[in-house]
Amino acid sequence: MIEPLRMAFEVQCPVEHAFDLWTQRPSSWWPLDHTVTAEPGLQVVFEGRLGGRIFERTPSGREVEWGEITVWDPPRRLCYLWYIRTDRADATEVEIRFDQRGTGQTRVEIEHRGWERLGSRGPGWRDANRSGWDGVLPDYITVCSGVATIDRRWPGIPPAAVDAP
Repeated sequence: MIEPLRMAFEVQCPVEHAFDLWTQRPSSWWPLDHTVTAEPGLQVVFEGRLGGRIFERTPSGREVEWGEITVWDPPRRLCYLWYIRTDRADATEVEIRFDQRGTGQTRVEIEHRGWERLGSRGPGWRDANRSGWDGVLPDYITVCSGVATIDRRWPGIPPAAVDAP
């Protein structure tokens, strides 16, 4: 068995907001360089239901599938098959738990598993995904705090934290 990736952190917002940002507003924080097309103005979409798709939609309407929702339990738990840049048959599994911690604070726990189904490619794919998580999570944590947003309006300029209006 290849050890799952496990990440846990706290965000400065209520559990409902943390879940909503992840599932209903991922385009507000998901880095373009962690998408397939990297097209400015694209949308990241989670279809909020069991069996819902996870995909990116470019401004021209092209859709690129990333995954499929296997557990939809707002605002506490979300699980999905993850197959961005690979065949669905090689999907790994992501489980995210959102746990309210006091007023205005949420603990987010992520487990990304299923690497063994990839055979000899599993360890390398796990390492690549670890790097991917390291590139995605800081923007999510920043936006959850509500004191900053990620400015995605300007094509060709790297995302930057800016004061919220």
